[in-house]
Amino acid sequence: MPVPETLRRLLKPPITQAWPGLIDSYRPWLPVTDRTPVVSLGEGATPLVPAPALEQRLGRGIRVWLKVDGLNPTGSFKDRGMTMAVSKAKEDGAEAVICASTGNTSAAAAAYARRGGMRAYVLIPDGYVAQGKLAQALVYGAEVLAVKGNFDRALAIVREVAERYPVTLVNSLNPYRLQGQKTAAFEIVDVLGDAPDWLCIPMGNAGNITAYWMGFQEYRQNGRSRGLPRMMGFQAAGAAPLVSGTTVEDPETVATAIRIGNPANRARALQVREESGGGFAAISDEAILEAYRFLASQEGVFCEPASAASVAGLLSRAEEVPAGARVVCVLTGNGLKDPGTALENGSAGFHAGLQPDLETVARVLGF
Repeated sequence: MPVPETLRRLLKPPITQAWPGLIDSYRPWLPVTDRTPVVSLGEGATPLVPAPALEQRLGRGIRVWLKVDGLNPTGSFKDRGMTMAVSKAKEDGAEAVICASTGNTSAAAAAYARRGGMRAYVLIPDGYVAQGKLAQALVYGAEVLAVKGNFDRALAIVREVAERYPVTLVNSLNPYRLQGQKTAAFEIVDVLGDAPDWLCIPMGNAGNITAYWMGFQEYRQNGRSRGLPRMMGFQAAGAAPLVSGTTVEDPETVATAIRIGNPANRARALQVREESGGGFAAISDEAILEAYRFLASQEGVFCEPASAASVAGLLSRAEEVPAGARVVCVLTGNGLKDPGTALENGSAGFHAGLQPDLETVARVLGF
């Protein structure tokens, strides 16, 4: 006998249209044409996850969501900018791209370049890139050069290379990067129905806070939202040039993704702070790691340490958040990017070398 229609739908749910990637989803808002060869891995549409444990900690009716951009294809928000930068580079006939990176940019540049049939060259500060990120760049097929010194020196070199040789720079100095990254702000408004009251975000090279502000402004100017958020940017205390107002010659922090002492987007980030009525703050590594562990153990969200700076920053400014406010914390990268830090900070429940028998296991479990 035929299967009833209602049961058939339960057994085989209808297939909805696949997400086409952020360029095709937000094409009217981006500088692309019908001639732009879209290089995409299906980036964007990352979840906006409610954070009830964080809300309980803050109290006063404050609502909090986590923008989990570590669920992009290469595990970080960099994919948003890279789909645009590489697509436009391919449109211009480029055969290779180059970037300096603390890790996430290298992974995204390598993946999208290879997807687009181009070569990728990456300069990283020797010894200061998390293992997961380095592994990604290598397996994607990038030519990786580890140079002595910090990210700022690596960026200076790749800028010179791009000026002298036929290779396209895809760091956040590339204007198409920020165009892609602004779509995260669109997604937040599309889900919430309006802009949040606060947007908390980690800052390294400060391109992302600039891009989010661009996106929020464009949506408001076109009637897609009523308000604008206060843009709250947070840096690691050992790498906080936007807070101190001076270049940090030797930045140091466990949050390697934001270990940058001379942000390329300094001026624009300061303008964002002024225009939004926002604020910047430096957060200790201890506070960043505490937020990192809290997110994993209480919210079930595993992010890399730099991402947790947004939550640590929110907690440090909790008294300033208006009662009933809606807050979004941006989590820029996946926790699997940095397995070393996870093993060092999440091993309290790890029991090694146990005998393989029921009695031993039950005893450790407390039965």
